[in-house]
Amino acid sequence: MDKQLPRRTVLRLAAFGAATLLGATALPAMAQPDYPSRPIRLVVGYSAGGPTDVLARVLGQEMANRLGQPVVVENKAGANGNIATEFVRHAAPDGYTLLMNTISHNVNPLLQPELVKYDPIADFTPVAQVAVLPQMIVVAGNSPFKTLEDLVKKAQEAPQRVSYGSAGVGGSAHLAAALLEQRSKTRMNHIPFKGNGPALTEVMAGRVDFMFFPMIGAGDFVATGKLRILAVTTARRHPDYPTIPTTSEEGLPGFEDYAQPIGFIAPAGLPPAIADKLDAAVVAALAAPATQARLKALGAEVVHRGPTQYREWLTQDRKRWADLIRSANIKAE
Repeated sequence: MDKQLPRRTVLRLAAFGAATLLGATALPAMAQPDYPSRPIRLVVGYSAGGPTDVLARVLGQEMANRLGQPVVVENKAGANGNIATEFVRHAAPDGYTLLMNTISHNVNPLLQPELVKYDPIADFTPVAQVAVLPQMIVVAGNSPFKTLEDLVKKAQEAPQRVSYGSAGVGGSAHLAAALLEQRSKTRMNHIPFKGNGPALTEVMAGRVDFMFFPMIGAGDFVATGKLRILAVTTARRHPDYPTIPTTSEEGLPGFEDYAQPIGFIAPAGLPPAIADKLDAAVVAALAAPATQARLKALGAEVVHRGPTQYREWLTQDRKRWADLIRSANIKAE
C-alpha cells in the first residue's frame, strides 16, 4: 500500500505546480535575457526603393550591428500601409516583428473608420521615433507667385481658383495643403494624382499652381529653374536652402508639428525591457555618421523619441490630424 506523503511535501508540490503553470502562461509577456536570439522582421507598408523602405534598410543594418541579429526588411505594400499595419498588429508581441510606421498609421483609421479597425495607440507598442520628413511648398519656375504671401493673397481674392496637387486624398501633401487653407482662411482646388511624380510634373508645367513636396527629389529641378520654393515646413531654415523662409516666417506657424513621422512600433503587449533594448539599438544607429548622412540625403530630419515619449507624441499627433480632418471635412476616395 502506498505511503501517504507528508502534508508539507504535498503543499510544496502544489505550490511548485502552480508556479510552473503561471510561469508558462506569463512566459510570452516576459523579456527573455537572450533577446534577440534570432532575426528580427521589420515590416514596411510600401514598395521597395521608396524613402520609407530605404530608411528601414539603413537603420535596420545599423541596429543589427548593435543587437547581434539580422534585421530583415519585409515589404507588404498596399492600402496606404494598412496591410503591413494589420499584419504587425496580429503578430506575437515578442520583439521579432516590428513595423516602420509613417503618417498613415494615425491617418488611415481617421479617414476610413468603416474599413480600418485598429486603434493606432492601444493596439501597438511604440518603440522609437527616428525622424520626420518635412516638406516644401513649390511652384513652377515661371510661376507668378514669387512668395507664399503672393499665393495666399491670390487664394483669398479668388476662392477655388488656386490649385494644388498631391499624391492622393489623405496623403501628406493633401493634408498639409488643407492645413494651409485653414491657417490662411482660404479655399483652394485640390487635384489628386497617383503619386508625387505626376503631380510635380503638372506643377512644373504650370497646369497646377503649387504642391507640398518632400525635401528630397526636387533639388535638380530647383537648380535648373523648373521649380521655385516658396517656403519650407521646418522649424528653422533648412541648411540646403538657407535663403528660403519657413512657413512660420511667412506668418503661418506650426507646420513643423505636422511633419510626417518615421518610427518603429510593435504589437501591443511588447515587454518594456525588449522595447528599451530595441530603442537603445535605434539610438546607436542614429548616432552612426553613415546613418546621419544617409538620412540627410533622403531629406529626413533626425528626431528621436523613446517608447514613452513616442506614445505621447503619437497620441497628440492623432488628435492633430483628427481635428484637421474633421474641420476640413476631408473624405477618403
